[in-house]
Amino acid sequence: MYPLGWALLHLLLVATFTQAEEQVCTQRGDPENPQLVKNGDIMLGGLFSFHTNWRERENTYMEKPLPLQCTSLNFREFQLAQAMLFAIEEINNSSDLLPGVSLGYKIYDTCGSIARSVRVALSLVNSNEMVASPAEKCTRPAQVQAIMGETSSSPCTAIATVMGPFHIPLISHFATCACLSDKIKYPSFLRTIPSDYYQSRALAHLVKHFGWTWVGAVRSNEDYGNNGMATFIETAQHLGICVEYSVSFFRTDPSDKIQKIIDIIKASTSKVIVTFLSHMDLDVLLHELSGHNLTGYQWVGTEAWIFDSQTAEGDINHILDGAIGLSIPQAYVTGLREFMLDVRPLNSSNADLFTEFWEALFSCKFRLSKSTEILRECTGEEDINGVENSFTDMSLMPIFNNVYKGVYAVAHALHNILGCNKTCDENKQLDPFTILQRIQRSNFTTKEGDRVFFNENGDPAAKYEIINWQPGENGIVNFVTVGLYDATLPANEQMNLQNKSIVWTQNSLEVPVSVCSETCPPGTRKVLQKGKPVCCYDCISCAEGEISNSTDAVTCVRCPPESWSNDRRDVCIKKEAEFLSYGEIMGILLTTASLFGTCITSFVALIFYRHRKTPLVRANNSELSFLLLFSLTLCFLCSLTFIGRPSDWSCMLRHTAFGITFVLCISCVLGKTIVVLMAFKATLPGRNVMKWFGPTQQRLSVLGFTLVQVIICILWLTISPPFPSKNFKEYKDKIILECSLGSAVGFWAVLGYIGLLALLCFICAFLARKLPDNFNEAKFITFSMLIFCAVWLTFIPAYVSSPGKFSVAVEIFAILASTFGLLICIFIPKCYVMLLKPDRNTKKHIMGKGAAK
Repeated sequence: MYPLGWALLHLLLVATFTQAEEQVCTQRGDPENPQLVKNGDIMLGGLFSFHTNWRERENTYMEKPLPLQCTSLNFREFQLAQAMLFAIEEINNSSDLLPGVSLGYKIYDTCGSIARSVRVALSLVNSNEMVASPAEKCTRPAQVQAIMGETSSSPCTAIATVMGPFHIPLISHFATCACLSDKIKYPSFLRTIPSDYYQSRALAHLVKHFGWTWVGAVRSNEDYGNNGMATFIETAQHLGICVEYSVSFFRTDPSDKIQKIIDIIKASTSKVIVTFLSHMDLDVLLHELSGHNLTGYQWVGTEAWIFDSQTAEGDINHILDGAIGLSIPQAYVTGLREFMLDVRPLNSSNADLFTEFWEALFSCKFRLSKSTEILRECTGEEDINGVENSFTDMSLMPIFNNVYKGVYAVAHALHNILGCNKTCDENKQLDPFTILQRIQRSNFTTKEGDRVFFNENGDPAAKYEIINWQPGENGIVNFVTVGLYDATLPANEQMNLQNKSIVWTQNSLEVPVSVCSETCPPGTRKVLQKGKPVCCYDCISCAEGEISNSTDAVTCVRCPPESWSNDRRDVCIKKEAEFLSYGEIMGILLTTASLFGTCITSFVALIFYRHRKTPLVRANNSELSFLLLFSLTLCFLCSLTFIGRPSDWSCMLRHTAFGITFVLCISCVLGKTIVVLMAFKATLPGRNVMKWFGPTQQRLSVLGFTLVQVIICILWLTISPPFPSKNFKEYKDKIILECSLGSAVGFWAVLGYIGLLALLCFICAFLARKLPDNFNEAKFITFSMLIFCAVWLTFIPAYVSSPGKFSVAVEIFAILASTFGLLICIFIPKCYVMLLKPDRNTKKHIMGKGAAK
């Protein structure tokens, strides 16, 4: 307790005396000195990774950590710094922009470390004084008015988070992560390169354009790769593209992790690899891939490496041959190349950095160097024109131009704030927030004609060139522009692939195929494979009556009722209309039978007419016989109305004609039966029944019976007549043209009435069957009625069970069979007597035989 109490008392006394003194600000940590510096009236900051790595040290946490020891010199970042210096030099020499005001710069090396990036960014805001002046009370303005950099997205997110509250503009030339467009998180961030929001979508549409629906994805495990790939996958899914695998790594990861990625690529079935990799990460991956035979894959890249000649030179195993991807449009800045190759201005403040740069540039060593490598000695007079390396390579001119435009955006904003005309108001106090607002509203054109402006998110207009790696002379890769993508145009016009031959992987001129399942041809539909992405499916043939007339159809479309699918299931063809026609064999046979029956009936009528005065004809009621023959002729002929294509008139005629003619026929037979029965009953003593059933009554009975059927038919036709219809149910691939009954009650009423008369006739004939033979027609009528009833009783089940035109044929057969039965049973025996046994056709014979009995 006592030590703790003394400690609290000591702290209280220190606080009391501190409040009595003036407030001072003390810098924490060691001061950071810029690698490149030049004083000016207005200072700009620059953050570039002159080194890409650093030496790892173990911290003991017992002493203060040593400063970061940077390694791996990066010529590309020196080029970007030179582009910034060139723009500042050009502005300082201009009489139109910021006249009389000089721009200075402080440029720091971030060594590729995010922590160091934040640290040196704070150094740009502060001064290097350890203790601030008491009068300023830590509120003096920032040392720089804007910061140019960083190259990568992850450092930019960290720096922009720190700089945001101070409203100090941070303008990046190569940080493309869409996350940086969030003005709530990063209010002071701007960039001169399009956001990956557009590039990711453009890549997805490019992949879709070539029909690649099954791809792999490799990304850098940082903001640039993770956010860019997430947007690509989201867009790809909307376009029907499936990602077989999506893996990430960072260049500092152990080799076993990268080996796992290689194993995944080897085991995959997709032949297209979409990358969201920085050029440094890709270099590491290519180094690991060099020991494996992984050629034959189509690589799709982003602006980070697709037009990078250094990456192309490092691809000694031609793994990336035929790569295609998006890049920033080509640009040219007059005078920049000459300025960049003059490296003397780099030796302005940091002799150690310049010495390291010079030794790496010319592959030599100064005498004072502690290196143990045996290299030629540097003289300091080496000629850069005799050197060919990444520093002298100007293929990254579009990125240099982005740095150039960023510096000019700041200069134009300052020009407006200071109210410059011929001179500027140097006494005006600069406010970072005002500078930020003016930069956001910038809209100017560079000397090369490039228009520079920012949208509400601090992003420029998104325009890309589509680049294809094609083999050139001496193994050099040519970056050939094969198309353009402009996100400012309407959706259907954004991508424009020019009519140039694209060279694909392994120098093939044919577009590679990368699908999980082959395209389903017309006539089939896709069925997803269980547990696999939507791009993996089986092709199932459409069912009967369904078609698909496009490739990769998800569903089959059912054909209209009057159509049916062909054998390939890709076209609906009109169904064959089926009906009993005169041209087919069945129709011909039934027509022949009908006409034959008509001829036989006419022949019988002729025989009866010629023998009309003979006893046999007169004894069998010649008037009813001729009427019966007439009705039988109509019965034969009415069967013809059932043959042929159904129409409104034929449907109504066939059933009514059939019903009326048959009732007329049965009425005549019934009349004859009653006459026979009455004739013999009249011979009994005291009976005179014939006066009640004379010729007049016979005619009236036939007319009455027939009139009832006529009334039934009229009611049927009035209420619900038969009509032609199309039956789609009997056959799948045929249309049955038939006559619908309209009213089933009407149809069965017609048949029922015919059956009732036939039954009545049969009963009467059965009662007269034992009368004297010579006058007895009852036996023949009985037999004919048995045939008639048997035919129509078997007709009912046969009619109901027969499909299509066969039901019509059954009905015609029943009509003809019953009609032939009546004709043969009633009239043929009499014709036999009249033609072959005329000696029996006498009154004496007929009457004599009757008396004998």
